[in-house]
Amino acid sequence: DAIYNMCKSLYQKGLLDGVGMQSHVPANATGFAGTDSYIEAMHKYLSIGCDVQVTELDISLLDSNGRVAYSLQDQATKYKAIFQAAMDWNKNPKSDGRVTAVCIWGPNDANSWLKAGSDALLYDKNNNPKLAYTTLMGMEVDGSTTVEVKPVEPNDYGWYFDDGFEGNLCGWEGRGAADVLTSGRTAFVGNEALLVENRTASWNGAYKTLNPKAFVPGNEYSFSAIVNYFDGDPTDTFYLKLQYTDANNETQYSTVAEATGVKGNWVQLVNTNYKIPADASNMQLYVETAKTTNNFYIDEVIGAVAGTGIKGPDPVEIPTEQPQQPGNNNQKGDINGDSVINIFDFIAAKKAAASGTYNKAADVDESGTVDAADIKQIQDYLHGRIKTFTVVEKPTAKVDTAKMEQLFASVGAVASYKKEGENNPLYTQRFGADPGVMEYNGRVYVYMTDDTIEYDSNGKVQENGYGLIKRINCISSDDMVNWTDHGAIPVAGSNGIAKFANNSWAPCAAHKTINGKEKFFLYFCNGGNGVCVLTADSPTGPWSDPLGGPLVSRSVPNCGNIPWLFDPAVFVDKDGTGYLAFGGGVPDGKNAMPSTTRVVKLSDDMIHLDGTPATIDAPYVFEDSGINRIGNKYYYTYCSNWSTGGNPYGLSTASIEYMVADNPLGPYSYGGEVFKNQGNFFPGMTGNNHHSIVELNGKLYLFYHSRPVEKAMGIDGNYRSPQVDQITMSGDKINSVTGTMTGIAQLKKVNPYQVNQAETMSSQSKDISVSGLGDTTVSGNKGSWLKVSGVDFSKGAKTMTVKVSSKSGAALKVGTGLTGTAVAYAEIPAGGMTEITVPVLNAPSGTKDLYFLFSGDFAIDSWSFE
Repeated sequence: DAIYNMCKSLYQKGLLDGVGMQSHVPANATGFAGTDSYIEAMHKYLSIGCDVQVTELDISLLDSNGRVAYSLQDQATKYKAIFQAAMDWNKNPKSDGRVTAVCIWGPNDANSWLKAGSDALLYDKNNNPKLAYTTLMGMEVDGSTTVEVKPVEPNDYGWYFDDGFEGNLCGWEGRGAADVLTSGRTAFVGNEALLVENRTASWNGAYKTLNPKAFVPGNEYSFSAIVNYFDGDPTDTFYLKLQYTDANNETQYSTVAEATGVKGNWVQLVNTNYKIPADASNMQLYVETAKTTNNFYIDEVIGAVAGTGIKGPDPVEIPTEQPQQPGNNNQKGDINGDSVINIFDFIAAKKAAASGTYNKAADVDESGTVDAADIKQIQDYLHGRIKTFTVVEKPTAKVDTAKMEQLFASVGAVASYKKEGENNPLYTQRFGADPGVMEYNGRVYVYMTDDTIEYDSNGKVQENGYGLIKRINCISSDDMVNWTDHGAIPVAGSNGIAKFANNSWAPCAAHKTINGKEKFFLYFCNGGNGVCVLTADSPTGPWSDPLGGPLVSRSVPNCGNIPWLFDPAVFVDKDGTGYLAFGGGVPDGKNAMPSTTRVVKLSDDMIHLDGTPATIDAPYVFEDSGINRIGNKYYYTYCSNWSTGGNPYGLSTASIEYMVADNPLGPYSYGGEVFKNQGNFFPGMTGNNHHSIVELNGKLYLFYHSRPVEKAMGIDGNYRSPQVDQITMSGDKINSVTGTMTGIAQLKKVNPYQVNQAETMSSQSKDISVSGLGDTTVSGNKGSWLKVSGVDFSKGAKTMTVKVSSKSGAALKVGTGLTGTAVAYAEIPAGGMTEITVPVLNAPSGTKDLYFLFSGDFAIDSWSFE
């Protein structure tokens, strides 16, 4: 008002011609410098009768604290409101004053006087028009006409661009660390192609900025790129993708096309009907690989009218690689597990021989090693010179039974953290909390928070603060008793896959067929500050970080006020649609209805969100989301908070509750309690609760954590281990589950006549350890042992083969108990990993448990019987 009064006085004295508004404002709609306040000020100055010029205007996405608080939609709305207010006044003035100029204060976001992240202008850093620009260009000028933005017209072929790279980069630039240049080494058409080199990550590739006047968001177009490479593996997966900024100012990535290339051959990435997201701006078309960092070449990139067919190279036969289960690929010569023996298996066998890596399928002569003899047989097979592989006679080591009996008479078995007859916890060699469970091909995979013991300065165990957790443990089973330890996945921190993350808590996983290939997705939370995702082509990895940042952050709509942005749960419906639930925490005074959990639909690629997360009004929620489909109903499950007294639902403290809906996005209604706090079943083990529900072979199972290993160790710090018990239903009602140490009865027997990985165990001594990732080994010392339950010896046994090593030399006793008669003995020489075949002394019959007991230091990789 003071400025207005001064200007009015000067104008009335003939000393003022106009008022200039220097307007560097945030994109907020209300409050100080909000849209209404701004327009009110403009109208006041105009009412004086003098002209108004907005001499400097930019609208920032940052708030007063320098944080990104507003979206591109907020920005566009405010720009439009200011221009519309000026136009409306000029059309129906209430004084002699007019708005005679509005000057945008800068050409683009790369040349702005404001701090980084403000992004306050009409063009982005690459001179691409933003949502604010297109909004202004579509405004009415005189009340009847609109400014016509003339689109770019395609040529006679229907092409908007055709980039052939003949001495010209055609507007393509390097992405990440990659460099691009034209090269005459190869070309699909003409003499040159675009070389992409110096890549340090799979996402480092090449990109081209799309002109929104040609490629209008919301419309469909045809895109094609031809790629080739000459270094690395026999095959490589390429992606053609679109990076864009959505209406919430979030960077998104959408797959346009995917193809598997064969080294030295051109392959086409093509989608003739790709729909650009309607809210897209700052669009970049780019090419990258799935995992590798090799150089590659791009040629003949075309953007065209939707439905335009674009000719590419003739298809080249490529192998179909299937994710392999440990020990399941037993067809000789079929090293990549695709059910055919071809040149790719030959190459894989040569690699195994050169690196000294053992592969049973490559060891066609069953000598125990992959060597030149195996390579020669595979080569002869491919050339048709032989039809079957010749097996070398396997030497059977002689065993001095009396010596072995005397040796093991003095070997006492180390105690276990599990009691005999107990199948819970699932394993004891590491902790494992917050079990997230996925079923795939009849096998259950359990992903867990890697609780890591913390010590004070005096070396005393202290309370778990969760700050050291940077790995995710993975185990799997097809019988629910013997669990294969796939190792600890390095996820967070400087040595992790997702280097941006500080921690990796509460994982969950899902799989989905995308473009004919099965893809796997591992979600986790970066402490309490975001949900992240990793991807792989197998349930055990190797994993990669597709986004370089969180999938869900507090900048996502309806997520900014969630106290704990963590605990994801993922679910893929029968139609292939993915859904993600997450969140937690209890705002002050809102114990009964915290409203802090969310559910959202995932995009087709499972690594982006499709819509705004919906609030789940879960009574007394605390944390630990779960989401499942059981029959034709959708179930949301969660852990209740610690202040449930007097509630009308009958729920108890820190217990697993469930809600039911007819749609995965809700609304959900309270159904009942699934599982009381663990302390109700296991005295002294009250603590935080976390669960997952999975269906296997038509039955439902509840996975949860408790603290039996911690208790057996004699410590108390909230270090947790995974357990499982069965769920039963009464119609749509989930019956309450009782926690047990017995767990689940074994679902199927173990086949001893195939190679079994030693890291598959039902119990173990407390001192054993598992090392490696994916293909792991078990190690220990004198008295260490491992147990395999329910082994089917219906065909008898004559020999036993083990793959073992020992630093100083040791012996192995295998029996149906830790004491008593031996099934077989094996002497392990000092040195590296070796395969030893020994005679069976006392063949088991029927179904028996097997115990592997060692007399000294050892590492064991696998075992089998014949």
